[in-house]
Amino acid sequence: MIKASTRRRTEPVSGHVYAIGIGSNRPLRARLGPPAIVEAAFEALDVAPLRLVARSPVIASRPIGPSARTYANAAALVAAPLEPLAMLDMLQAIERRFHRRRQRRWGARTLDLDLLLWSGGAVRHKRLTIPHAALAQRDFVLRPLRAIAPHWRDPRSGRSIAQLAARLSRPKPVDRKGRAL
Repeated sequence: MIKASTRRRTEPVSGHVYAIGIGSNRPLRARLGPPAIVEAAFEALDVAPLRLVARSPVIASRPIGPSARTYANAAALVAAPLEPLAMLDMLQAIERRFHRRRQRRWGARTLDLDLLLWSGGAVRHKRLTIPHAALAQRDFVLRPLRAIAPHWRDPRSGRSIAQLAARLSRPKPVDRKGRAL
């Protein structure tokens, strides 16, 4: 079911390059917890027509919203001959293989694959927005992405991933009563 080729391909990168955010906070079965699911997702992202170009370390992060489970998060750079909507369809098919159900926003999920950036710039479509709308506000996305693509620029702001990540880690100014401005 989650089998993927482990053979590393060495042909040159062709087509588009996509930055993909990977997250999991619900086990698929007893011995396949979120970190293992993220590792299996890396393998699934390296099966033709996709080619895994780079992968980040897997990190743990606190959830956003109602879920109480810790997430395993990572990022990948994937080359593909696919246009963005076809790539979205491919990622959603991989999520389904991992039994992803889209029930409620920010709920627990076995696998979440988000298109963060792509080599073609920005996309605005009813099904897809690239760069990802919350890219600049999410440390659990920027930290892994910075590990593999620190110089990639957000086409909206013009800032690099390293700059966006630094902005999140910078101390926030406070007023005299100790409230964040």
